[in-house]
Amino acid sequence: MAIKLTKEEILKYHLGGKIEVSLLKRLSTDRDLSIAYTPGVAQVCREIMNQPDCIWDYTSKNNSVAVATDGTAVLGLGNIGAEASIPVMEGKCVLFRTFAKINAWPICLNFRKNGRSDIEKFVEHLKAEASLYGGINLEDIAADECFEIENRLDEELGIPVFHDDQWGTAVISLAAVINYCEVTDKKLDEIKIVINGAGAAGIRIADLYKDAGIKDIVLCDSKGVLSKFRNDLNFQKQRHSVNTNKKTLGEVIKGADVFVGVSVKGVLTKEMVQSMNKSPGIFAMANPDPEILPEEVKEVRKDAIVGTGRSDYPNQINNVLGFPFIFRGALDVRADTINLKMKRAASRALADLAKKKVPEYVLKAYSLDRLEFGKDYLIPKPFDKRLLVEVPYAVAAAAIETGVAKLKINLDEYKKHLKKAR
Repeated sequence: MAIKLTKEEILKYHLGGKIEVSLLKRLSTDRDLSIAYTPGVAQVCREIMNQPDCIWDYTSKNNSVAVATDGTAVLGLGNIGAEASIPVMEGKCVLFRTFAKINAWPICLNFRKNGRSDIEKFVEHLKAEASLYGGINLEDIAADECFEIENRLDEELGIPVFHDDQWGTAVISLAAVINYCEVTDKKLDEIKIVINGAGAAGIRIADLYKDAGIKDIVLCDSKGVLSKFRNDLNFQKQRHSVNTNKKTLGEVIKGADVFVGVSVKGVLTKEMVQSMNKSPGIFAMANPDPEILPEEVKEVRKDAIVGTGRSDYPNQINNVLGFPFIFRGALDVRADTINLKMKRAASRALADLAKKKVPEYVLKAYSLDRLEFGKDYLIPKPFDKRLLVEVPYAVAAAAIETGVAKLKINLDEYKKHLKKAR
């Protein structure tokens, strides 16, 4: 059932903001004051001057993430600007702290040019602030600027940079697709996938899926199929164009195994669902209204497996399953990037966790009597505390394996540490 909220209840919750600075060390005596500030703090400054890497040991950088936006593409609201986006960014900070025990702070920048992101100013500002943070979570930045902003910061900063709108849905939905294949006895490298929506999320979904071994992928935008015969495609769309004369979603969906929607309400029809392969996977993730409702799918295909972005239906593709735990793993090994293998590792960890017995506290949190791996439970629930163990562990291991981790930690000890921290 959908949770019913009143305007008054929502505004009351947000009144005064949702985050604040808390202290990690005591400050109750004159001695404490002398250590925390002058004269004692000068000694710490000298340590960092002489050994720059000490910044990770003697400051909060090791557990801090910036949540940065210019408010040009806020989910469901559009180009609302930096100020109006602050409640969303504060909310993201709350999720970082609650789910992964990471300190996060919003950076909402008024850098726009002709209503679009001012790439140069945005990048330069974050580069100037980066010494404060161990990672940067980019949020709600419009395409196509978001691609260049993420790429430049990732290349120039040497700390993890992750645009959740690009990669979050890709990581979580890949986990769902992996388990869809297991439930339906299909093979990842043999299924046909149609992605509707070729913005930031759709492009990165295609990138990650291809990296995971999925070969047959067709993307559609608002004008139709991304074919090599179109002359209106930007660079990102050209990379995923296919050699076909088919022009519409209705044409390419025929015989497809999986539909992935990151587009608009109602674009997928019952007739299209009927034309899909046996046991179709329908991941309709437009919010708040999906490309097709699960009950509409069930009217025409009893064999379908359905997921949405909503909490009132099974198989919610929720980004909170990914970004807090991906950053946890990346920060703990001081990774200088979050590469594709780390993202795939997160997807696989989520897929594997869904196959394990669900703890009682998770059932209680969702008012459920039972929950077992299958067509209505492909990915874990956000309040499963095991996420803080399995996903960071997988991400950290992948970072070490691919050589992007500055710390080569003992992974067995790391898993024990995560279990104690959850």
